Amino acid sequence: MFLLLLVSTANVSATLEKGLPRREPRRLSCVRCCGPSEQPVSIISSRYTRMSSDPAYSVPKVQPTIDITILKGEKGEMGEKGYPGAVGKEGERGLRGFNGRKGQKGQPGPQGHSCKQLYAAFSVGRRKPLHSSDYFQHVTFDTEFVNLYKHFNMFSGKFFCYVAGIYYFSLNVHTWNFKETYLHLMKNEKEVAILYAQPSDRSIMQSQSLMLDLQEGEEVWVRMFKRERENAIYSEESDVYIIFNGHLIKPAVE
Repeated sequence: MFLLLLVSTANVSATLEKGLPRREPRRLSCVRCCGPSEQPVSIISSRYTRMSSDPAYSVPKVQPTIDITILKGEKGEMGEKGYPGAVGKEGERGLRGFNGRKGQKGQPGPQGHSCKQLYAAFSVGRRKPLHSSDYFQHVTFDTEFVNLYKHFNMFSGKFFCYVAGIYYFSLNVHTWNFKETYLHLMKNEKEVAILYAQPSDRSIMQSQSLMLDLQEGEEVWVRMFKRERENAIYSEESDVYIIFNGHLIKPAVE
């Protein structure tokens, strides 16, 4: 009985071994972990090294940024003015500007003549007194005695030379009590003669005269000059104490 059981068990085992496929034993691959002088590396770290070298698994670089507005402090005080820098190169010429406003109409000029007249003469006066308020003060006139061909401009108080030649001019004024009198006879913008009177308890008549060689376009006029003392000339509405005369003696071309 026992022998029969053993034989049957052996037959069953042989039948099972024939029916099932055989599996080959699993071979473990050998992985180099370290050399004689190296420390052992874990499997995880070696795997990370292989993945990081692969472009598909590269980690993006992160660059930190700082918001400067957060660190910005309060505005400081204005510093001292620095030295002027070197002069730069001259720039290109700009565009032409807009036209300005039309000026006022001027006074009519002297009457023209078909043939130029070789004469010139004027005599003008002032009925109002004048005190010097500025360092230089232009003296104008309000009374016209003679003004041949209107060569003397009553608006500007200047004689304009239309005929070149030798001219004679004279200036007469009335001084003021206890005040200085200081006047210039002017040729263009240069003083050519002085009329002066010291302060006195008595007012007097003072005069100055001279001859000038004038070219066409030059001007002759009177200017008051103020110094440390008060400067003034006297006149009245009823009488004329300030007179300016001039006339042509010899024209340059006859």
